[in-house]
Formats: sequence, C-alpha cells, structure tokens
Amino acid sequence: MIYRENGQFKINYRSDQQILPIAQDRYFMMGLLLVAYVAIPLLMSDYAMKAILIPFLILSLAAIGVNILVGYCGQISLGSGAFMAVGAYMAYNVFVRIDGMPLILALLSGGFFATIVGVIFGIPSLRVKGLYLAVATLAAQFFCDWAFSRISWFTNDSSSGSVAVSGLSVLGWDISTPVDKYLFCLTFVAVFALFAKNLVRSSIGRQWMAIRDMDVAAAVIGIRPVYAKLSAFAVSSFIVGVAGALWGFVHLGSWEPLAFSIDRSFQLLFVVIIGGLGSIMGSFMGAGFIVILPVVLSQLLPMMGGLFGLEVSIATIAHAEYMIFGALIVWFLIAEPHGLAKLWSIGKQKLRLWPFPH
Repeated sequence: MIYRENGQFKINYRSDQQILPIAQDRYFMMGLLLVAYVAIPLLMSDYAMKAILIPFLILSLAAIGVNILVGYCGQISLGSGAFMAVGAYMAYNVFVRIDGMPLILALLSGGFFATIVGVIFGIPSLRVKGLYLAVATLAAQFFCDWAFSRISWFTNDSSSGSVAVSGLSVLGWDISTPVDKYLFCLTFVAVFALFAKNLVRSSIGRQWMAIRDMDVAAAVIGIRPVYAKLSAFAVSSFIVGVAGALWGFVHLGSWEPLAFSIDRSFQLLFVVIIGGLGSIMGSFMGAGFIVILPVVLSQLLPMMGGLFGLEVSIATIAHAEYMIFGALIVWFLIAEPHGLAKLWSIGKQKLRLWPFPH
C-alpha cells in the first residue's frame, strides 16, 4: 500500500519528465546514495571493498557504455575489452609523460582516445549489421591486443610489458586506501550514470532507439543513420574507456594486456544481457550478479560438496561459474530478453496495483 502515487500531481512539464517521477523512487534513491556514501565505508571490510565493491562499480560503468551501444542503439559490439584497454593505456601515457597531469584529466583523456578508436571501428556499422558488425568490432579487440603487446611505446618501454601507477591524488586527497578508492569510483559512476540516463532520454537517445527498432523507418522520418550510429559508438567508447582507465589505475594498480582480453568483452556483454538491454539500472544489476556469483559459488559449492563427502576443487568452481553463466544467458534470452531490469520493473508495477487484481 505504501508504493502508490495517489495525490502526486504533475502540474508542469518538468515534473512530468523528471527521471524519478514517483516520490517513493526518489526517497529510495536518496537512501541508496546515503548508504553507499556513508554506511558502506563504515561497515564493509577492506576485502569487500577491493574484491567486490570496486570491481562492481567499474564494471557497472563499463556496462553502461556497452548498453548505450548494444541496448539503446542496437549495434552489436565484441570489442569492449579493446576500448577499455585503450582507455587504460592512453590514460597511463598521459599521466606519466606529462608532468603535473591531474588524475581526473588523465582518466578522461583515456576516454577521449577510446572515443577516437571507437569511431574508427564503428565506421563499418554504416554498411553492415548483425553478425558482420560483431566480427568488425572483434577486429578491434585483436588489433588492440597486438598493439599493446608489441609496441613498447604504450608501456613506456617497459621490459616486462606491464605498467603500474602509484601516488594517485585529487586536490590533495590521497587515494590509497580501499575506502578512498571506493568513494572515488562511486563518485565517477554516479556522475556518469546520471549523464547516461539524461542522454538516453534526450533527442539523440530517441534517435538511437529509432535506429535500433528499424533503421530504414528512422531514415525515412529524417534521422541520419551516420550521425546516430557513430555518436553511439563515440559515447559508448568514451564511457568504456574511462571505465578501463579506472580498472587499471584504481582496481589493478599494475596491469598487462591480458587484463583486457576478449574475455573482458564477453563478460561485459553477459552483464548487459543478464541485467537488461536498454536499461541503465540493468547495467548495475548485471554487474552485481557477475561480481557476486563467483564469490557465492566459492563458498556454496565446497559447503555442498562437504555435505555429500566430496572435495570441490577451484577448477570445478571455475567451470561451474561458466556453466551457470551460459545457462542463465540462454534462460534470459528465451524467458525474459530484457533481463533483471524487466523483472524489477514488473515487481514495481505489481506493487503499484497491489492488492487489487487488475
């Protein structure tokens, strides 16, 4: 009975078009942000910060970028790991080669260079679609893997092929502890999520969705496919590139090209499919599922094996993780193509009508 909008009148266009038109949703979001900024840093351990929360936030940001391209514009991409790698390595080069470069500008510069690469590899989308476009974006993954492994300039002539960053700070704030890293990532993700949500509700977002639904009809009504598709590649690559820079700078600290292999591209695609295509909220849900499931399986499977007198190895847990991911993807594609976000939306709609059956 508490999730009702009775008496919540919309008396102007601004109130009708706000992101959260129902007051209960606004209160829930404010409470969620309060918990994220205050309660979690006070209650969570350093292990939970490093192993669960920081990867969850960065993968959520990357999934938002992938969702803009795949979910909102309908352009299949298997090169997300490559764009993350471009963001990480170019942010690293800007950070170490330019004296006094601010950390935030270095991270954003990684997104800028990822945008350039994304637009270049997005040009084939003007002529091909579907499986052929997926193969074209897959070429970006192989090319970037080769470039960052073979061209020593990207690694600042490192003999081992790996790079490392240290001494992260913003306006005198030393980002060294897990709590500092968590708060820094949380602020980045909150700003970019708000930016993405407003962007998909704008005219360019409606153009992306028109191209996704039927590009020929969109072109007939005056939408330029060239502008719509390339802008989706640009925005998506920028967000994914910033996420890659955060992954390298904040989460890993030191990395090599294998950190952004093709497995990362498939992982982000799985996040979007499970969370929900065309949903910003679904990006967070899918990332949470992908991050938490291995932790749950690592605790649950040995416990179940102990009940039956069986010894469960680490390799078995890893294989079970892939099997469950595959089964869930098939199930979501068949039973609920819009993922966890759609289930969340259905639950909210039922609460708005409960206890009335209609």
